[in-house]
Amino acid sequence: MRGMSRITIFFVNFFVLFWVICGNAKVLEDDKRALLEFVAKMPHFHNLNWSETTSVCKNWTGITCNAASTRVIGVRLPAVGFRGEIPTDTLSRLTSLQILSLRENQISGSFPKDFRNLRNLSMLFLQFNGFSGVLPSDFLVWRNLSVLNLSNNRFSGGIPKSMSKLSQLMSLNLENNSLSGEIPDLGLPSLEELNLSNNNLSGRVPNSLQRFRSSAFVGNDIDIVLGNSSFAQSDLSSLPKSKSNGKNWWRYRWVLGVVIGCGVLGIVAFVFLILACCYRRKDFDDDGFNGKFPKGNMSLEKALSRDQGSRNGLVFFEGCNYAFDLEDLLRASAEVLGKGTFGMSYKAILEDANVVVVKRLKEVSAGKRDFEQQMEIIGSIRHENVVALRAYYYSKDEKLMVNDHCSRGSVSAMLHSQKGEDRIPLDWETRLTIALGSARGIAHIHSINGAKFVHGNLRSSNIFLNTHKYGCVSDFGLATVMSPLAPPISRAAGYRAPEITDTRKATQSSDVYSFGVFLLELLTGKSPVHATGGDELVHLVRWVHSVVREEWTAEVFDLELLRFPHVEEEMVEMLQIALSCVARVPDQRPKMIDLLKMIEEVRPTLSDTRYE
Repeated sequence: MRGMSRITIFFVNFFVLFWVICGNAKVLEDDKRALLEFVAKMPHFHNLNWSETTSVCKNWTGITCNAASTRVIGVRLPAVGFRGEIPTDTLSRLTSLQILSLRENQISGSFPKDFRNLRNLSMLFLQFNGFSGVLPSDFLVWRNLSVLNLSNNRFSGGIPKSMSKLSQLMSLNLENNSLSGEIPDLGLPSLEELNLSNNNLSGRVPNSLQRFRSSAFVGNDIDIVLGNSSFAQSDLSSLPKSKSNGKNWWRYRWVLGVVIGCGVLGIVAFVFLILACCYRRKDFDDDGFNGKFPKGNMSLEKALSRDQGSRNGLVFFEGCNYAFDLEDLLRASAEVLGKGTFGMSYKAILEDANVVVVKRLKEVSAGKRDFEQQMEIIGSIRHENVVALRAYYYSKDEKLMVNDHCSRGSVSAMLHSQKGEDRIPLDWETRLTIALGSARGIAHIHSINGAKFVHGNLRSSNIFLNTHKYGCVSDFGLATVMSPLAPPISRAAGYRAPEITDTRKATQSSDVYSFGVFLLELLTGKSPVHATGGDELVHLVRWVHSVVREEWTAEVFDLELLRFPHVEEEMVEMLQIALSCVARVPDQRPKMIDLLKMIEEVRPTLSDTRYE
């Protein structure tokens, strides 16, 4: 009987577990059907990679599921180009939804009544759309709301008093609507951000909201009482104007003289600052970065000159699973990665914990059309050894590129940043796989656009490790849209082929030269331009040639590599390949596809290892 009881319990537990799994699968399928119906009924400009045959939790752009992958809890679809009213009985079926972002679209109509079913919402972003009509009267159904942004729409009527019941609300933004009436005494203890500006509100600011700045209420016909100060915005124009007399005029002349004097001193100081920066330029390395950038988190909004005139200009490429817009980037926590040839790069952590690299381009000479055409070519390149461009942004003041983030860091940092006992040396096999992977990536880039595409900025700081520890190239194809580099900088770059000094035009042959310098960097562990003990600058290519001429080939290799046995023959073979790449005459250099075959033959067993 005891054995029968155990069998019975086992089957009961089995069927319960089976029922739960099947139930969860059915619920997730219902969420999937609701999303497919929504996107099918809602006209939109940008394509989404949603399909009945793919996993809603793993592959769909803008969709986040819970940890068990049983329910959809996040929908982030900003600037997709949705237009018209939200279809009923679609998004409202996502009853576990916690975050909904449809900002910066062209959605119209009233606030969806069936959103009452979304009782687990904690964040709702509907700003920059065309919603109209009155706000829902009963906000208590969304008792979990912590962020509510309905700004820049056409909502009218009063602010519902039921908002005072949202005890967890931390951010409320209703600016730039047509809301009218008095502001209710919300009394929300958790509220940290408030913006009710530019509406038709009247009356006085309630006591519970007087802790916020006056900018939260400007653009209304209300009395603002903050602390001990009080003024009516509608009465500002009636304030008495002071009359100017002779005494005041002399005072103003004195003030004007001080201002002009300070301005002249400021200009002189600015000129000296420019001269000092130019003088110190020699202290910078090849990327223009001397390692003295302030580290730590900041906001990209502080780093970029924000273009208020264009909010939907972030262009995504097909297959991108990220769901963010310019506003998300500006709010993202950011860290300076470094300054390269074409601009500054930032590591940005988005609100959904995704990490991207934002490159702020400087000295762009191409017009908007040429720039966009080049970005379309770059964004279409997909290869396991090429860092993918996910999106770009163009405006008069800012040109941005958004790339995948490579958490393992650049090869330059691995070779040169860490020194001393704590340094983990790069073994020969790792360096060989880096060379092989990056060669595959460059060969693929050279095959694009009728086999005429050029990287144009190849260096170890632009080569990273992918998840399989193979080299992965980035920062390619930008030379054609940037202003030509000045000859002195070109000569000092170390990676640049000799002919670039005169022509200032990158070619596939000059890419091969740069790749040869990179191979020498892997073999020697030295920078392309490095200082000796006597502070004399030495160019790596010249130094290697001089050592090889003296038949001291063993002196070329990095001491770290000499620790590993039985690799000397492969290193010598790679050295010969590198020297063929840095031939002074371009026609004497191998093509990239031939160069790839040479590297694959160094260790055929490693070359046969492919990955998805």
